[in-house]
Amino acid sequence: MPNESPSSIPSRRVALKTLASLGAIGGLALAGCSREDGSKAAAASGPAVVKKTGDKVAFKYPNNPSFDLIYLADELGYFEGTNTRPEYVGKIAAPQIIPLVGTGEIDFGSRMVPLVISAIASGADLKVVAAGGKTLQEAPHMKYFVRKDSGIRNPKDLEGKTIGFNSFGACAEFVTKKYLRQHDVDVTKINFVVIPDEQAEQTLVTGNTDLAIIHAPFSGRADNAGSLVRLWSDFDLDGGLGGMAPYSAHGQFIRQHPEAVRDVVAALAKAGNWVNANTEEARKLVAKRINMDLKNVDRYAYVDDLVVTEPPIQYYIDILQSEGKLAAGKVAVKDIYTNEFNPFAQQAAKS
Repeated sequence: MPNESPSSIPSRRVALKTLASLGAIGGLALAGCSREDGSKAAAASGPAVVKKTGDKVAFKYPNNPSFDLIYLADELGYFEGTNTRPEYVGKIAAPQIIPLVGTGEIDFGSRMVPLVISAIASGADLKVVAAGGKTLQEAPHMKYFVRKDSGIRNPKDLEGKTIGFNSFGACAEFVTKKYLRQHDVDVTKINFVVIPDEQAEQTLVTGNTDLAIIHAPFSGRADNAGSLVRLWSDFDLDGGLGGMAPYSAHGQFIRQHPEAVRDVVAALAKAGNWVNANTEEARKLVAKRINMDLKNVDRYAYVDDLVVTEPPIQYYIDILQSEGKLAAGKVAVKDIYTNEFNPFAQQAAKS
């Protein structure tokens, strides 16, 4: 697998410093996406110029320790025979991925639907181009853990406690709050803190949080921790409706390189279908990539052919409106996504 590009790290650090406050949903306004020297300078510099390797279009992508179809597609050779290649730009914290796609500092990113909706509502230039992970009962998107001796077993027990999750404004926050409110929990009495998935289990074990919401692949390690117990998964909370983790692309990249977007989406769809058919082989590849014991690597499941459907998007539009994070009518479902670049969707439309 290619290593991160050192030359890309300084510009990314500037972007991350500028966008550090954008983890919360309200921080996705355009004003918050400008650089430190003001909006005029940001407008003058514009999105980062797309680099090319020979005649290959290189798209900028995070090099994160995760279960991700870009890495798997690369490993499986699905970019071979195309004019498109990933250019890995180093590790990027989860809350920063969508803001950086919105500014063009990276060209593609995979984060949950509510972050994309909020970014688009704030004027960011990006769009969902492929569905991603889906929640199954046997392959949840995220799992909820507490210490066995915590006494926490029911939603009401969480009042006055601390919940750790990987970012505000995404699935872990909104799916959880919706579920807790359905069980008459006062969520204002809960302390929510951001903990990266790879650190969440240890933070819970040491007592710094009372409940940890952990995504695959790292949730498997918590399942095997003797001092922890799993309370729920997101499948228990909403039947999996909130579990689609799509891939988004920067608008300028889409307009300038439509063929490259088709290459990326096709590779992603092939990789997703391969994972669904080869779950154990996929776990082995991910275990090697993130240097984790195979027994602790949770699996992922993916939407068939990565064709985007509208119910998961509408689900989060409704939640954001009910949470007061999105004005009614501000965005429509069709503003958020396109299946234009998915060859499987195009084939289905013709049949």
